[in-house]
Amino acid sequence: MILFRIFREVLRRPLGVLSAGVLIALYTAALLADVLAPYATNEQDLERTYHPPTALVWHDGSLQVQAYELVDPTEAKYAAVVGQSYPLRWWGQGFEYRFLGLFKTQRHLLTIDGAEGRLYLLGSDSTGRDVFSRLLYGARVSLFIGLLGITITTTLGFLVGGLSGYFGGRFDFVAMRCVEFMMAMPGLYLLLALRSALAPHFESDQMFFVIVVILSLIGWAGTARVLRGMTLSIRQHQYVMAAESMGQSPLVILRRHVLPNLVSYLLVAATLSIPGYILGEAALSFLGLGIQEPSASWGLMLSQAQDVKVFYLNFWWLLTPGFAIFVTVIAYNILGDVLRDIVDPKMKTR
Repeated sequence: MILFRIFREVLRRPLGVLSAGVLIALYTAALLADVLAPYATNEQDLERTYHPPTALVWHDGSLQVQAYELVDPTEAKYAAVVGQSYPLRWWGQGFEYRFLGLFKTQRHLLTIDGAEGRLYLLGSDSTGRDVFSRLLYGARVSLFIGLLGITITTTLGFLVGGLSGYFGGRFDFVAMRCVEFMMAMPGLYLLLALRSALAPHFESDQMFFVIVVILSLIGWAGTARVLRGMTLSIRQHQYVMAAESMGQSPLVILRRHVLPNLVSYLLVAATLSIPGYILGEAALSFLGLGIQEPSASWGLMLSQAQDVKVFYLNFWWLLTPGFAIFVTVIAYNILGDVLRDIVDPKMKTR
């Protein structure tokens, strides 16, 4: 009921609708990356490195892809071939994948007729891989790493903070000292230390879960501290005391009486904290300590685009992952501000 009321209030605010719409579009694109991506994430074409975005032209009554030829290999300059284009095919066949993990198929939203043509909506990178396809697959890592991370953080924070605020005494003392120790540790150095310690024990395809665990271990302490204070206040309410007198267990009281009163705060806090996980993964991958090849993430793509050649020759399409991170973080922050205004009447803005 609370979530439905909050959702209804979000739809009444233009900024809420805009930010929620952007995030829904991003997550939908990430889920349907196999369908939307013209090529596999690591499909290379060494003859078309640093290819600019291909133009779409209307020819012979259909939408077609402009053909290009390499005119200067030293500076990766391409020129459009006049009068030559390749037809676009909707729902054509491409590389094989398993749709949502259910069944195998080769159907893609956009494909191109002709083995010589390439469809580069956002250009190609240094090995001829399609940036648009890698951007979609990278969104799965960069976006869902925030959702999984905040789920773990919120769960740990609620258990430690809720139990600490409910029981008090020695449990509260020990739990809060652990929380203060975690908060006193420099986040960046702890992040690098955990990453270096865990890296040798996991393969590249397992590094996604390693990054989630690392970011969650760093971020749960602040949530636990806030939830402890809120639980201390809620514990004094009469309905909680009545539940205690009826003999209900502490975990049942936390689930039925304490947690519903924390839903609003947890929702706002989660929305405002997810960008931190996205930026954390991007920072690790940019430093070469996060997601590794052959996987893809926005941070890894930015790391591969830090060559001086990219800026000197104006290969701007390789910086689109940075724009995607910017849009995602701004959308989450705006949505968090809207939710805060809805939940807390004192924070309402005109």
